[in-house]
Amino acid sequence: MVIFKTLQGYKKEYVVKDLLAGIVIAAVSIPISMGYAEVAGIPAIYGLYGSVFPILLFALFSTSRQFIFGVDAAPAAIVGAALSTWGIAAGSEEALVYVPMTALFTGLWLLLFYFLRAGKMVDYISTPVMGGFISGIAVTIILMQVPKVLGSGSGSGELPELLRHIYHAVLQIHPLSVLLGVVSLLVIVAAGKLIPKFPMAIVVMVFGVFLTCVCHVDAYGVRLLSQVEPGLPKLILPQFAEVDISQVMGRSLMVALVVMAETLLSENNFAFRNGYKIEDNSEVLACAAGNIAAALVGCCPTNGSISRTSMNDQYGGKTQAVSIVAAGAMALLLLFGTGFIGYLPVPVLTAIVISALMKVVEWDLAERLFKVSRQEFYIFAAAFVGVLMLGTIYGVIIGIVLSFVAVILRKSNPARTFLGVIPGKDGFYDRRKNRYACEIQGVKLYQFGESLFFANIKAFQEDIENCIEEDTRAVIVDMGTVAGIDITAADRLALMADSFSGRGISFYLTEHKDSINEQMRKLGIGRLIEEGHVRRTITAALHDAGVPEPYPLKKSDADGEQRLHSLSAETENTLEEFAWAFGEEAVSRIEEQVHTIIRQIHQMPELEKLVEDGLEGQPGTWKSLGAIDEDELVRRLELHMDELPEEMLTQKNMRLVWKLLENRRNQIRERLLREDPEELERLEAYRKKLERRLEKQNPEAAKRLHEWEAEVSGGKIGQAAD
Repeated sequence: MVIFKTLQGYKKEYVVKDLLAGIVIAAVSIPISMGYAEVAGIPAIYGLYGSVFPILLFALFSTSRQFIFGVDAAPAAIVGAALSTWGIAAGSEEALVYVPMTALFTGLWLLLFYFLRAGKMVDYISTPVMGGFISGIAVTIILMQVPKVLGSGSGSGELPELLRHIYHAVLQIHPLSVLLGVVSLLVIVAAGKLIPKFPMAIVVMVFGVFLTCVCHVDAYGVRLLSQVEPGLPKLILPQFAEVDISQVMGRSLMVALVVMAETLLSENNFAFRNGYKIEDNSEVLACAAGNIAAALVGCCPTNGSISRTSMNDQYGGKTQAVSIVAAGAMALLLLFGTGFIGYLPVPVLTAIVISALMKVVEWDLAERLFKVSRQEFYIFAAAFVGVLMLGTIYGVIIGIVLSFVAVILRKSNPARTFLGVIPGKDGFYDRRKNRYACEIQGVKLYQFGESLFFANIKAFQEDIENCIEEDTRAVIVDMGTVAGIDITAADRLALMADSFSGRGISFYLTEHKDSINEQMRKLGIGRLIEEGHVRRTITAALHDAGVPEPYPLKKSDADGEQRLHSLSAETENTLEEFAWAFGEEAVSRIEEQVHTIIRQIHQMPELEKLVEDGLEGQPGTWKSLGAIDEDELVRRLELHMDELPEEMLTQKNMRLVWKLLENRRNQIRERLLREDPEELERLEAYRKKLERRLEKQNPEAAKRLHEWEAEVSGGKIGQAAD
């Protein structure tokens, strides 16, 4: 494990920006951390304690260059609500035990998530979910801050509770607080547009201290931050015996899930925006370390902070040196400057927080999604509203569930089309997009653009069933883009194959990767391969279905005149179809085919006539194999000549069988010489490789075959037979 990874290769030009950003982060952390500590049910000073060691421990393991850790809204709100549920008063001695214990177990849960490598969960969260989630969090925190600008305390809870807090704050509105907060916010927003690199937040904060010291705004009812005692936090040991472990473990699990989800989502968002990568699992470990450190100083659970990270981004922080500076500045404040805290007007610092959060809300993404993808816009909106109405974890769950629903809906209605041929051109073309693509007479060529599974297999079947006509004799499915099939689709494919066979229609699955064949065998429909329903190419399927070349086109497509199209079946059907179909089982499958044909040869009457007629068209021999495949099959038959039944092992019968097989090999060669000389060259080269392979696989049989061929060529067997 590399520590302080973001500091490796540190450049001196980063120093000024990291120092400035660190000081700003420390400054804005004062009101944020103190306020959220109170929301969690512990004294405000513990929020400052949570901004020293937890942030350092996070920086130690984090791979994010700019993400800031500390006391934050969501964990604080969950813990505060838990105390209320457990009947524990905020700020009580019991709260001072339960809250840090919740932080400890949150850290332990996150440590478990680290070992389980649960950080990969972010890979399954889409941009709309991420954008809606982050925007919802930002708006929630802004609404929490609004009552403070109005002169009241911080809001808490989800949207209904937040609106209730704002309503009560409006009833007790403090005009001077509103004036300070609104003016501060307008100044910061304007400066962000006019002079974006200028640290206006610090200037506004100093101005707020000036108003307190000189104008005594507190005397007019403006709230100031609470005074705190000086000194660094003391170590607090876990008090397991003082808490209900089951209660704390259950609530801390919820907090841990929120921390992991919110931190990873936000970190990835900032990393993507700024062009760097993070290691999700390392961030889970960093969050675990930060929360354990928070527990040891008596603080509430800590989390990645969107608002402070946004400010870090605004002021150009480059590495986790920002966190180190911020923690150091906070430590110095606790030691020597706690008196300064009491002069900071709450509305001014609240305006600083709101200004940072306004940049986090992704209205631009929402607008873009609304224009280009309403479905994804609704997912964004659902995640956004879910966070606002139900809280962080439920917002994420809603977004993820809707994302998966959207995926299923999209995959259930994929692109699919029927194909045809264009006279004078090779290949098969989408008939909707190519006006000259014509349907082959009696054949339906169907292309499906998605993996086959339970949600789309019905559409697949209906498309094919609805296209069947009286003269249809073959249905060929181009599955080139099918990456997988599930058991529902597998069972349906088997039923379709059986149904079409019963209706006298040949059904083929073609063009897919060999991994699909492996899936078919595992799913229990490997028989479709053996029965000839699976072919490597469309051309091979057409050849197997008995569609002659050149292919006859449907008369209606030919404007009443049947035009012809010529494609070479051998060009597309010669790359060892057995290897494609059966993978590692290819050799054993070829051997099985060899033995099947040997048994059939034994049952064939009038071998002399077969020598003249050839094996073409004999049932069960080969199903329109490509030249190379068929040539290998014939050669393997010759290799197993000595496995003929005893009554066949006469010299005459063996000579006839050998001649029958050699005639077939010669026919293959002559056809290629006539139709495709280039393919013939490939065949000759492959024959040499095959001989070497057969000699390695079965040297004794290969030796006997060569001796047999020598005897035949020498005329010995032929003379004896005659």
